[in-house]
Amino acid sequence: MAKVIHTNSAPAAVGPYSQAIDCGDLVFCSGQIPLVPETGAVVEGGIEAQTRQIFANIQAVLSEAGLGLKNIVKTTVFMTDLGQFGAFNDVYGWYFPENPPARSCVEVSKLPKGVAVEIEVIAKR
Repeated sequence: MAKVIHTNSAPAAVGPYSQAIDCGDLVFCSGQIPLVPETGAVVEGGIEAQTRQIFANIQAVLSEAGLGLKNIVKTTVFMTDLGQFGAFNDVYGWYFPENPPARSCVEVSKLPKGVAVEIEVIAKR
């Protein structure tokens, strides 16, 4: 049976969705944007700061499920400007220094609250 994952250490869902769903061996995390959990505001700074905030949020959600970044098997990245891919990738790579997960990265026209990047993940126990 699926279990809803929720933590106050990550931004609350702003619609009819859960932060993550635990399905036993797999945890499906909804897309995270760079919101500061305490304020709900977009983190200040460019793509690098936004990416770091997203990973802090992802880590908080995974931690609530008893997992960490090492459990991520797939990421999907949405960016509003692939011209920033190099700067994004530098930060992203810091979180996965070896054995990085599978990844898709696509450019989209807009993201919620005008952010530059959103990341969703799937993690495995």
